[in-house]
Amino acid sequence: MDDNVTVLLEKVSKTYQMGEVEVRALKEVDLTAVKGEFIVALGPSGSGKTTMLNCIGGIDSPTSGKIVVGGHDISTLNEKELTKFRRDTVGFIFQFFNLIPTLTARENVEFALDLVPKEKRGSALDVLEQVGLGPRANHFPSQLSGGEQQRVAIARALAKRPPVVLCDEPTGELDYDTGIMILRLMRDIAKQENCNFLMVTHNSAIAQIANKVVHLHSGEISKIDINENPEDPENLVW
Repeated sequence: MDDNVTVLLEKVSKTYQMGEVEVRALKEVDLTAVKGEFIVALGPSGSGKTTMLNCIGGIDSPTSGKIVVGGHDISTLNEKELTKFRRDTVGFIFQFFNLIPTLTARENVEFALDLVPKEKRGSALDVLEQVGLGPRANHFPSQLSGGEQQRVAIARALAKRPPVVLCDEPTGELDYDTGIMILRLMRDIAKQENCNFLMVTHNSAIAQIANKVVHLHSGEISKIDINENPEDPENLVW
């Protein structure tokens, strides 16, 4: 596989058994992501966006197909190996910040780093500086705005220098101006760190800033758009 490829999905399907009803959440999905790309997956509720993200992150396992992330064929891993994969290889950013309220911004990042092998650890203060929060490192979540809390969550995801960062509606709880700032930050970091950001959202306007837009419908990829000249986040309106 090409060294620039961070994520590869081949014929990935996911089926859930809901009593007597079989629900096909993903149907033979193919996708490739490369270093430096900011990818947005779009689709209505129930289209398979979050299921795809969870399978890429090793939170869920596909029923069939192949998933390679950061050089790891995770479709063959057992539960113990998946836990190590999630800990070492992938960063996660969610709609809700999930910060520990009794820890400072710096301690929240350091807590996540405690789970990572020493050779892969970054500096908590360095990544907080990277997201513009160095002066707020010793503040508790209750002392931070929503945008600042989300930047702590981004720093926490980046601290282990993952090749892939998965984002589930990361601007969903933020006001417009703060959301634009977070989007700019994530896109800039993808370029600077040469890593891959994959974001799922129902907000179609956000797709304008992506390098690649994946459209999902009823568990299938209906089309993939390539943006040769992505829009500047400052120009988005939603």
